[in-house]
Amino acid sequence: MIDLNKIRAIDIHTHAEEPCGCHADDGYDDLQATMAQYFRAPWSHPPTVPVTAQHYREQNIAAVIFPVDAERETGYRRYRNEEVAELAAENADVLIPFASIDPHKGKMGVREARRMIRDFGIKGFKFHPTMQGFYPNDRMAYPLYEAIAEEGAIALFHTGQTGVGSGMPGGNGMRLKYSNPIYLDDVAVDFPQMQIVMAHPSFPWQEEALAVAQHKPNVYIDLSGWSPKYFPEILVKYCNSILKKKVLFGSDWPMITPERWLGDFEKIAIKDELRPDIIKGNAARLLGLA
Repeated sequence: MIDLNKIRAIDIHTHAEEPCGCHADDGYDDLQATMAQYFRAPWSHPPTVPVTAQHYREQNIAAVIFPVDAERETGYRRYRNEEVAELAAENADVLIPFASIDPHKGKMGVREARRMIRDFGIKGFKFHPTMQGFYPNDRMAYPLYEAIAEEGAIALFHTGQTGVGSGMPGGNGMRLKYSNPIYLDDVAVDFPQMQIVMAHPSFPWQEEALAVAQHKPNVYIDLSGWSPKYFPEILVKYCNSILKKKVLFGSDWPMITPERWLGDFEKIAIKDELRPDIIKGNAARLLGLA
């Protein structure tokens, strides 16, 4: 169990990776290498879940961790949700498990979602519309959202541009249009009891994201994927005012380390009295830890 009194922050956005050599030779290594170059990440292969847990333990930070199921659209085999959940359970002092299911999997995905919540204690689900090739408000995805909402879990969506495929020919097939946060306005209307997190400063649709988060009580923004020193001015203003209870620290580990993010966050113009909620309190309440 996470002891809120012992941790200094909760990172709402970290990625689970398999041990080197365990995934199929399907181009995934090339994708990861290009992303590492894009983010200037200091590793040759992404760290495993146990390595991630140890890093966060040393940093005294808890982390939400998840894989991304985009095998249908990309051809990259997914990391099994069950294995990620089991590894998170072995490191429950610092890791909080989310799962990922491509909504194209239909009824099979719905059954898996309910099983992951009931049998493995999954707290939420990660969606990456650009990698999974769907608009978030596509009714095809609604049966999966219904299961998530009924079970009281969280839905976290990538929004905005992505480092995935950046610089590769054709962006490695990634279509940015799917990740405009305005499509989540429909989802928030149709599932008002489902807690929704829009991941990342949503370049080039930052104002759309702020509008949705301000207008819909069940929508939050995580601040992962960017160093805070690059946050647009309007995002900082909203963090300091009307969205102060709805913005969440996230790093996008392993592309950005939590200590780098937190160090840069210290240097931007956030009100001192709001910093504890942004880096820990808001996430603790959303996750039901407080």
